[in-house]
Amino acid sequence: MSAAPVGIGWRQPHYEALLERRPDLGFIEVHAENFFADGGATLAVLEAGREAYPVSLHGVGLALGSAAGLDGWHLDRLARLADRVQPDWVSDHASFARVGSGLHAADLLPIPFDDESLALMVRHVDQVQQRLGRRMLVENISAYVGWSGGTLAEPEFFNELTRRSGCGLLLDVNNVFVNARNAGHAPADAAREAMRWVDAIRPGSVGEIHLAGHGELPDGFVIDDHGSRVRDEVWQVYRHALARHGPVPTLIEWDTAVPALDVLLDEAARARAVQA
Repeated sequence: MSAAPVGIGWRQPHYEALLERRPDLGFIEVHAENFFADGGATLAVLEAGREAYPVSLHGVGLALGSAAGLDGWHLDRLARLADRVQPDWVSDHASFARVGSGLHAADLLPIPFDDESLALMVRHVDQVQQRLGRRMLVENISAYVGWSGGTLAEPEFFNELTRRSGCGLLLDVNNVFVNARNAGHAPADAAREAMRWVDAIRPGSVGEIHLAGHGELPDGFVIDDHGSRVRDEVWQVYRHALARHGPVPTLIEWDTAVPALDVLLDEAARARAVQA
């Protein structure tokens, strides 16, 4: 298997160290909304990072599954940033956050997996891709509540979304595992459930993989907190995903309790070793 690029999420504590050390990475990923300003030091840092590495713009605010529609201001800002940075990938989540009153929840809320929600997502993804003039990736989320009455299995939903809109799937294997754990499965069984989820995804549709750590509460509930090393069971699912879908660009996410840069680089090295 040939290798695919492995990157890390580039967060503020590592801005300076990464630019000074220039470690061997395939790309860096940033949260797009942090760079929506027209100028200033933050945008200058991103442009310096773009000179050193390919960049992935990962959004958390498009709210692609919101029945209220997309926020035009948000989409315009994303388009301006993409034009300026020329990222290798642009991505966001299969979630909703907006309601008709203009209220925007500060969370990635789950969508129902049914035909109506699918048609809405296809329209919104197409709108984003037309505005950006490029293909986007849509990520599966970790969900702590859900909708009753769904008529589509989650992998089937993403298969239809990628087929109808032409977008790619940003496969977060940690999210799949977390959802399986919160469905009541022990870690080993959750890994097997996650592998079956991965097997159900249409070949050729996965454009990127996310790896992250998660936390477990005393009552056994699992939180996708991106605050620790990738768990062994998630590495198992990652190996399975590579065997099923081939080499795919892979990101190490770490957003809370951000450690020293060397810890992220060590996780990235492990991902490269798994690919090899």
